[in-house]
Amino acid sequence: MALEDAKTQIDMAFTGSGRGLAFENAFGGALSAFRRRYTKDLSGVDLAITGVPFDQAVTNRPGTRLGPRAIREASALQAFDAPYGWGYSPFDEFNVVDYGDLAFDYAKVSDFPDALTDHIRTILASGAGSLVLGGDHYISYPILKAHAEKFGPLSLIHFDAHSDTWADDDLTRIDHGTMFYKAVKTGLIDPKTSVQIGIRTDNPDTMGVNIIDARMVHERGAAWVAAEVKKIVGERACYLTFDIDCLDPAFAPGTGTPVWGGLSSWEAAAILRDLAGVTLTGGDVVEVSPPYDTTGATAIAGAHVAMEIISLFGWTRRKGV
Repeated sequence: MALEDAKTQIDMAFTGSGRGLAFENAFGGALSAFRRRYTKDLSGVDLAITGVPFDQAVTNRPGTRLGPRAIREASALQAFDAPYGWGYSPFDEFNVVDYGDLAFDYAKVSDFPDALTDHIRTILASGAGSLVLGGDHYISYPILKAHAEKFGPLSLIHFDAHSDTWADDDLTRIDHGTMFYKAVKTGLIDPKTSVQIGIRTDNPDTMGVNIIDARMVHERGAAWVAAEVKKIVGERACYLTFDIDCLDPAFAPGTGTPVWGGLSSWEAAAILRDLAGVTLTGGDVVEVSPPYDTTGATAIAGAHVAMEIISLFGWTRRKGV
């Protein structure tokens, strides 16, 4: 079937229906996220993938503005099959589209947060969920504003080397290391039912967020981590954010703030798979920086994470569930 379809499928980014697996040659055709249909029409859409090519909040190496493009390209390597281990095909069951990138004036950075919040508001107002490809990690804060408006204060599931809760009471500052401090302070997330996974940098004040640091992941194992996260989050509406530097630089060198001792790819994959059942409103994959990604491994990891988030989003929404 796949071979026959590969003979005829081309440019599924424009010719696809929004549902079904794509068998277009991985090396050809117009690129979109997972060969999903590009559209600005959200009618009947279950999940909209959107890119946010912004990296003007970084404290170290820039380049993540190129992340959405790189993740889309890497995602073409996965489009042939349903995701391994899930037992269902999200693209067959749900209408998933590529909503394109956020448009913003790069020279008016102060306008960026509201532009992004409005962008996500539009997606959520249509009834669709959102999956965002970043971009630096600051983008999670304006995104969370839109989600919290619709769903109320959220539980945060946060994969990262850094807690990103460094104190910053100036809400006008745009910084990829302080946005979750602000998210707690402004009531967007509930710290008691939120959890950060893979942390391995020091921050004296964790704002009451539960921490499962990298050493705990390695010593206690992926299954324990996933079970603990589900215990903390419970059935509350939650948002999942995955900073690619949660992975060790051996697995994801293409990022601005690499820290050794991180998660392996298999650990991240196992934890994400075992989170099935959480009430996910949406998520993001951030901090993929192609200038430092000489082999493309980081973008490939980012695309895999995005696929797991899609699968998690669909798990509780499957037919008959």
